[in-house]
Amino acid sequence: MGIPYLKAVSRKSSKKKPRSPAQMANEAKFKFANNWLVPFHPYLTVGFQNLAIKKTAISAGFSANYRTVFIGIYPDIEIIYDKLIISSGPLTPLGNPQAVFSSSDTIELTWEQNYRPGVVYNDQVMLVLYSEAHDMTDGFIGAVSRATQQYSFKISPKLTGEALHAYISVTSLDRKQIADSIYIGKIDPL
Repeated sequence: MGIPYLKAVSRKSSKKKPRSPAQMANEAKFKFANNWLVPFHPYLTVGFQNLAIKKTAISAGFSANYRTVFIGIYPDIEIIYDKLIISSGPLTPLGNPQAVFSSSDTIELTWEQNYRPGVVYNDQVMLVLYSEAHDMTDGFIGAVSRATQQYSFKISPKLTGEALHAYISVTSLDRKQIADSIYIGKIDPL
């Protein structure tokens, strides 16, 4: 990552301080948040690659979400789904995105055009669907362009009949720019 390090042999302390309950709770929350974000890694890698300066895109995504998405003290952590950020950047987002089940295994996406300076017709749409029941994601990056204004996405058979949290974003074709992600909402099955 371009960070110079100087390493030395660590000295072992003869007395080991016991960790406080607050330290252990913070460690457990950190571990929980880190593990919970694993299914989102392919999307966070694209969504935060431009903000990953001297750190990984996954680390930048974790930092953007840790304090706002995960509320409470372990083991009583509440996940605030509408605060989850999948991508962050200056590109103009899609206008008024909507997602509904058109059949038990197909999501129908629609959005409006909102061309502004820097927006190009071939910007690529990114959709992320998350299932609480299966703790897994489904979606795509770049399957459809901004100009299309609609897309039918066939979900994984494992997610058929499940309520899904939907997030959408858009990235430039060369992945050098990306928009802030939008939480579309929780989509209930037919």
